[in-house]
Amino acid sequence: MSLIAFFISRTRPKSSYTLWTTVACRLSSTEPPSGGPTLKDENPQHEDKRSTQGNYEEDIRNKILSASLPYVPQLGWSKDAITKGAEDVGYPGVVHGMFSRGGGDLVHYFQTSSNSQLVEILKELQNKHKDNPLPPGDFAEKAIQARLKMMIPYIGKWPQAIAIMSLPPNVPNALATLLTMVDDICYYAGDRSVDFNWYLRRIGIAGVYKASELYMIQDKSNEFKDTWSFLNRRLVEAVQLHDIISKSEGTSQAAKDTIQSVFITVKDPDSGQEIRNPVEIQELSIDSDVNEVPVPTEVILNHLKSGRSSVFGASF
Repeated sequence: MSLIAFFISRTRPKSSYTLWTTVACRLSSTEPPSGGPTLKDENPQHEDKRSTQGNYEEDIRNKILSASLPYVPQLGWSKDAITKGAEDVGYPGVVHGMFSRGGGDLVHYFQTSSNSQLVEILKELQNKHKDNPLPPGDFAEKAIQARLKMMIPYIGKWPQAIAIMSLPPNVPNALATLLTMVDDICYYAGDRSVDFNWYLRRIGIAGVYKASELYMIQDKSNEFKDTWSFLNRRLVEAVQLHDIISKSEGTSQAAKDTIQSVFITVKDPDSGQEIRNPVEIQELSIDSDVNEVPVPTEVILNHLKSGRSSVFGASF
């Protein structure tokens, strides 16, 4: 069986924002891909035609999914909601067959479109405080709060969305949208680090966001005031954890191993083959079951508390 490695690439042209991309690379394999070898069509007209057709289909999909979102509070993240959305924009209900993952496609559309909206908010926030930049922690707090507020119209159905995106076919998309979001937040907050701190800051923001998301779906306070207080406390703790890890050589290595293990997913969405971080993670004893992907900061804390890193001693 081919070994598929999970890489994270970071390129940010001056005119665009960074996307974390997942690249499945086949190593140690001499067999052709399933279905036999494919020949590239050298006719540019055929290439252009396929590209145009692909864009047209993608536009239709996005149009249907966008029209489906208003039905989520009533019908949930389901094919029923997609059927209603399709009918609203003039397509037959059976077109829901275009969406093989059903509610997973709908949740993914919401997450990616929300991330795009967040980027515009981050740009505006950055320009607003251009002369007097916000401290990174304050910037991150405003960014996470803005992103969480996008869930409010669907808050009653968000536990269902979390469950759907925990299913094996949907986990790669869930991780990709999360990592893209936190990278955008860190970049516009002013992070230009090129060392281990680049990973540490992003994994910290990811952990804070997911913890706040889970808190929010149970929050009954007025206008989610308790959630915003919870978010503030978690960010303070994340900064403290970052400072401790950054100042300890031994702990930094332990955290590096843990953070690398977080970038694990079990199945490639297209080939269905196993994907693993090439780094050895047996020491961490993290179950690779896709439904048990841990909250990043919680993993770091649990690993450090376990006593494997003697640097902390009785600090925890």
